[in-house]
Amino acid sequence: QTQKQSGQQTLSKQTMSEIDVESTAQFNQLIGKNVVSFVDFYATWCGPCKMIAPKFLELAKAHPTAQFLRVDVDKNEDITAKYSVSAMPTFMAFKAGQPLGNFTGANEAKLRQFVTDNASK
Repeated sequence: QTQKQSGQQTLSKQTMSEIDVESTAQFNQLIGKNVVSFVDFYATWCGPCKMIAPKFLELAKAHPTAQFLRVDVDKNEDITAKYSVSAMPTFMAFKAGQPLGNFTGANEAKLRQFVTDNASK
């Protein structure tokens, strides 16, 4: 029944590993799980965000035991403010609600290393 609409998949069609966050409650529930969650804070108007997005998806497919969340900063201002995200893209990692680390910038090598370093925590 669920179909891709405007480039986004509905939750029932998504794998555990890639989720577009729609609310603060959903975000808190997801990062609270006892699995590593990688978060891409992005903006639809951000060129570097668009460049790195396919790499983030590629990493999500390569690390199926982790969650890969995408947070549109313009639609989720409460989350963005809580974590003091001021530049995009910003990447963060969480496990059981606790931050594991973060960095800012569309650097593919740094993103791959960040995921590698945190995926097994």
